[in-house]
Amino acid sequence: MTTTTAGITPPAIQHDKPIARARRVRNGAWWAGCTLALLLVVAPVVWILEGVVEHAVAGWKWDVLWTTSTGIGGGLANAIVGTFVIMIGVALVAGSLGIGAGIYLVEFSHPGIVQTVLRSATEILAGVPSIVFGYCGYLALVIGLHWGFSLLPAVIVLSLLVTPYVSKSTELALGQVPVANREGGEALGMRKTYVLRRVVFRAALPGILTGLIIALAISAGETAPLIYTAGFSNLYPSGALIHSQVGYLTYAAYAFYDEPSATAQALSRDASLLLVLLVLALILSARLAVRVTQRFSPNRSASRPRRGRRRGAVDGAAAVR
Repeated sequence: MTTTTAGITPPAIQHDKPIARARRVRNGAWWAGCTLALLLVVAPVVWILEGVVEHAVAGWKWDVLWTTSTGIGGGLANAIVGTFVIMIGVALVAGSLGIGAGIYLVEFSHPGIVQTVLRSATEILAGVPSIVFGYCGYLALVIGLHWGFSLLPAVIVLSLLVTPYVSKSTELALGQVPVANREGGEALGMRKTYVLRRVVFRAALPGILTGLIIALAISAGETAPLIYTAGFSNLYPSGALIHSQVGYLTYAAYAFYDEPSATAQALSRDASLLLVLLVLALILSARLAVRVTQRFSPNRSASRPRRGRRRGAVDGAAAVR
């Protein structure tokens, strides 16, 4: 039995070229829009960095790194040390609260009203302006508890400011760890806390460290909360938690710029440059931390096979041939 194809017209293909042309146009428009959006983000950053570096390098003096400020001149050693002391306190307080909150929300809480309230409170806290944190800290800690302008109120206020970022990054990092890792540990008879500490937390460590370092970068660039809580001092931090003002770089960049003295204005530009370099160093350290701790990632073996395995596979293939 023969089958004839008489009367059957082949499918029309004359519209392929217009369709391909339309796809190329849409693809070009999409990439043009992406490029424009990237330029709108990068151009202001480059402009700001260029202005800060240009003004600071012109009158830069290395002695600002080891001499203290006097209000009208001197250096920024006291502000540099004070900034690092505040950041260490924020890392301890915000790191403990944020990482603990993220672990609780992912590993121990159950879907319900408590989890919903905690997540909503975290999101609301992240949206509160920093100057509101500073004003509340001023009323509650500086005046209410009679601590005065000092280190402890500044650390508490900045920690509350950045804790939502640490908590969210911890929650996302833990959520990306495969459930099979937890189930495998429990199948081997491990306790849940042991699995969390030895398996889950190690796999989520890159994301947790990244969130913590970015939170430190945010705290290093804040001014309003510190003006309300830390005050400012031309001396090195005394080590006292209360009743002792602390110097920091953002105050020098903000306040010295309006001083009539040219040396004070130069200190403001130097402080701005140091803040930019500090934030860049924190971002680079975050990338380095991710690279170093990536060996604990559950997807590393799939994305980057070991050399030994690859060499063994090649040798096996050669033997088969």
